[in-house]
Amino acid sequence: MGQRDDSGWVRGLLRVLPAVLIVGGAVFDQLTPPAFTAAPFFAAAPVIAAPLFSFRATLTTGIVSVLAIAGLRAADGTSGRGSAITELITVFTVSCVALAINRVIRRSGEELASARVVAETAQRAVLPVPSERIAELHIAARYEAAQAGTFIGGDLFAVQDTPYGVRLVIGDVRGKGLGAVEAVAVVIGAFREAAEQEVTIEEVAQRLERALTREGIRREGLDAFEGFTTAALAEIPRENQGMIRLLNRGHPEPLLLYADGDVHVLAPTDPALPLGLSDLAAWPDRADETPFPPGSTLLLYTDGLSEARNAQGVFYEPQERLRGRIFPGPEELLTAVTDDVRLHTGGHSTDDMALLAVGRPLRGQPARRRTVGIVHRERERE
Repeated sequence: MGQRDDSGWVRGLLRVLPAVLIVGGAVFDQLTPPAFTAAPFFAAAPVIAAPLFSFRATLTTGIVSVLAIAGLRAADGTSGRGSAITELITVFTVSCVALAINRVIRRSGEELASARVVAETAQRAVLPVPSERIAELHIAARYEAAQAGTFIGGDLFAVQDTPYGVRLVIGDVRGKGLGAVEAVAVVIGAFREAAEQEVTIEEVAQRLERALTREGIRREGLDAFEGFTTAALAEIPRENQGMIRLLNRGHPEPLLLYADGDVHVLAPTDPALPLGLSDLAAWPDRADETPFPPGSTLLLYTDGLSEARNAQGVFYEPQERLRGRIFPGPEELLTAVTDDVRLHTGGHSTDDMALLAVGRPLRGQPARRRTVGIVHRERERE
């Protein structure tokens, strides 16, 4: 919190600095012998204004600087001397350069803003916010980017209401950048198709495996296509919402939070390799079944949560931090988790974090309105 206040204080100081320099230059010129020049003060003012103010404000600062140095030389009767003319030309030239700098910065800022809009649109197209209520279940999802201004990464989630029940996937593609985003698109596209068509969650996992393998071969090797994806798939059968079928492919173990505040780690009975590594080993997928009583919430997350560290290098342990706490719904749970991670790391997480929570409400519990689906955290923004 203090870091944000310091940043705001520094920015406030910089915004008044051009005026301080002009006034300080005038005072310096009056209090020092003629051999000392105040031209650097007046030249610095428009340069500092260029990245902070609009073109008009920068132009005004430059004009005031030129008029100030010209007025001072006229007042002391030295305006016709070579040194005075040199000072005036210097301040005028620097002011023109400051205007050029301002234009470049503003144009770059507009391009960056446009790129951010495109990136955010792509993010929402690849990771659409799931409905807040599906088949009597309450759903919430978050994507938190560790790097300021970053919208697209390798974390993914999806929720699908199918003839076989509500099916979910959360995953983490190895790598960053556009390659990871392409892999995310392949996994989510394959999941949405397979979730509707395949009878079991095990068959859905095999479809994802084949999709990644096929895409890797098309790109001349899996390494060219990010290599592998850790994933956890869950299914809440339509005919029995009191049970979860969970299949884990090398992903952080989901948590089941009970209505009384107890937390259970859903460790797989048969650990498996991530998706995309079928060339190393092959075995049949087996899903584990876990009771899903009313009032409980399933929390799936990527390793950006479990590997978040504080200044002492201590990892965040979600099961311990959440044990004994009771939340009104999935959205409140995700808000509490993201706030707690930010507190644990001091706002300096190094990895993106995706969260997906599914709550089975108690009988008669009303649906809760969700205000935020995907959050992009920019640690340096005020």
